[in-house]
Amino acid sequence: MKEWKYKPIKRNRFFMAAIIIFLAFLLNYIPSKIALALNMPVFLDSIGTLFAAMLGGNLPAVIAGFCVNAVNGISDIATLYYCLISIMIGSVAAIFQRNGFFKSFGRVLFTIFVFALLGGGFGSILTYFLYGYDFGEGTSATFALWIYGHLGFSKFFSQLCSDIIIDVFDKSITVTCSLLIYHSISKKSKRLAKFLFLFFPDSDDEYRTALHANDIRRSLIKKVVVLVIAAEILLGTLASVTGFVLYREVSLSKFTGMANGVTKAASVVIDSERLDEFLEKGRAAEGYNEIESNLYKIKESFPQTMYLYVYKIEEDGCHVVFDLDSEGGVEASQPGEVMKFDPTFVPYLPKLLKGEEIEPIISDDQFGKLLTVYKPLKGSTYVAADITISEIAADEAKFVIKLLSMFFGLSIIIMSVVLEFVNRGIVYPVNRMAVASIQFAYNLGRGDSDSSTLLKGIEALKIHTFDEIEYLYNAIMKMGGDSLNYIDQLHKQTERIMRMQEEIILNFAEMVEARDNSTGNHIKKTAFYVEAIAKELLRSGKFTEILTDAYIAKLKRSAPLHDIGKIAVPDSILNKPGKLTEEEFAIMKSHAIEGQKILKKIEANASDSMDDDYLKESIEMALYHHEKWNGTGYPNGLRGEDIPLSARIMAVADVFDALVAERVYKKAMPYEKAMDIIMEGAGTSFDPVIVEAFSHIANELYDERTVLEQ
Repeated sequence: MKEWKYKPIKRNRFFMAAIIIFLAFLLNYIPSKIALALNMPVFLDSIGTLFAAMLGGNLPAVIAGFCVNAVNGISDIATLYYCLISIMIGSVAAIFQRNGFFKSFGRVLFTIFVFALLGGGFGSILTYFLYGYDFGEGTSATFALWIYGHLGFSKFFSQLCSDIIIDVFDKSITVTCSLLIYHSISKKSKRLAKFLFLFFPDSDDEYRTALHANDIRRSLIKKVVVLVIAAEILLGTLASVTGFVLYREVSLSKFTGMANGVTKAASVVIDSERLDEFLEKGRAAEGYNEIESNLYKIKESFPQTMYLYVYKIEEDGCHVVFDLDSEGGVEASQPGEVMKFDPTFVPYLPKLLKGEEIEPIISDDQFGKLLTVYKPLKGSTYVAADITISEIAADEAKFVIKLLSMFFGLSIIIMSVVLEFVNRGIVYPVNRMAVASIQFAYNLGRGDSDSSTLLKGIEALKIHTFDEIEYLYNAIMKMGGDSLNYIDQLHKQTERIMRMQEEIILNFAEMVEARDNSTGNHIKKTAFYVEAIAKELLRSGKFTEILTDAYIAKLKRSAPLHDIGKIAVPDSILNKPGKLTEEEFAIMKSHAIEGQKILKKIEANASDSMDDDYLKESIEMALYHHEKWNGTGYPNGLRGEDIPLSARIMAVADVFDALVAERVYKKAMPYEKAMDIIMEGAGTSFDPVIVEAFSHIANELYDERTVLEQ
């Protein structure tokens, strides 16, 4: 047997290949337009695709099939959704050509049937999902109506059978024309056949025979096929899910805006001051019927609105003020009637009872799938609009089908290109190294994996190809080891710098504290109290969305800096044994703002080397730890939860330590009296939740304070 040798492809032959694909495109485009213009019961849009598959294999076939749909899609975008069918026909035709299916009459009949199933069957199913059924127009629709009327099939199966039967006729003409053109060209132009063999090796019989003779099973190509298909499926799923989520968000946003418009319009026509009267008297109340009539007009202006009603939310249920009749036989409730809470709305009852706004709610109960928007009117009375979104599921399904059709059509083209040009001696080992290297780089950048384990992951590949790939593998191993050593040293140096910075700041805080002759170890004790209170809150299930182990550690680190602003307070005021005058107290209060300024300056100057969150908590503690729960504190008079959690915790710790410690202006207060003051301040000076948590551990903290004073 003559040895087959692959020859390099010259640049001009790529140009010739483009010409062949263009000719195949014309063989698709021109006959299809003629058939459409003459209103023929065939499509004739795959002649060039089959011709290209017979001559050049998979790649030119799928490109030709895609191009005709892409061009037709310029005037009719729906054509693009069917590109997957044309591309599948091209790929299957290439497989048939490679396995000799076009060389015998019996096998040719089989190919016609397969192409009809793809074009007519799969195309009919795709049309059903995109547009649904009724019957369309043309020969296929007429035949489908006949099947539907005479054979008793469903609309779907009538149209499916009609499309397949019509497509058998179409593909018979298509395959016949393609074979005639193919044999005419291949017999008369040996030069063209030789060129096609060089550019598309799968088209040459001698090449395929050489593969089998030398027992070359092309296992690498099979592996590449598996990898590419898996990647395409994964990417298609990801793209579809992403597109679906984005599409759903847009749809829900549109429906939500519509429901908001309904409730806003309804709130304008409802007299909110007379809601209790309307609830009590119902239609007997003056003006009730006029408002109800206006509500009906609003509902009719928004046909998507299923239900429109006004409820007063009470502990025992929803008290009907207004309720409108709806389509579908659902009668409205009467004024004063009490409706049970739907389970979907139970989590929102605390807000509803307070008359607060709630987010739009999607429910699925006996009334169907609904989007509900509540708008507060007065007290716990709301106007609500329910919009049916049952049609959105069909729209979403159509969107996904369109997305998948176009995506997988393009994916087959990409996969075909990859399979034509991949070098089986490179792809697999390089792919393994790339995956391992990406994992190494990703985990290394996150800094949450053991360095030696990461390097062993690449070493475990054990690539020994004795060529450039192995050299690349060894280079990656050396570079990885050097990178790990460098990053490890960099982390250690960074940690030393950060510890040094924190130690400098902490020493600065202790220097500030040393100016106050009465505070003792105040910053150490308050830091201890803050950490203990935060842990108790977390243990009791409070503020769990904020309190984490990392956050509590930051609170402890931040606490010593809360009084750093006292550096700006004169010693005469800071250590005055008696009561401060109003002017002196005003100066003393300035330490909160001064502390904020000092820490913000530190944050600005060291933001690239310090933990920003750590400084943020320090700034909030310094500025707000004298704010009170009822808004009477300083410097900004914040109240309630407007005061940062860190400052609210510090407020309790700071006051408690001040009460039980001796100062130049007072003696230490007994524990019991100090706790009485703390407990009395719950809800006025302090966050009652924090006071409650502190009360559970205060005695233990008081007993341990002496350890901190040593």
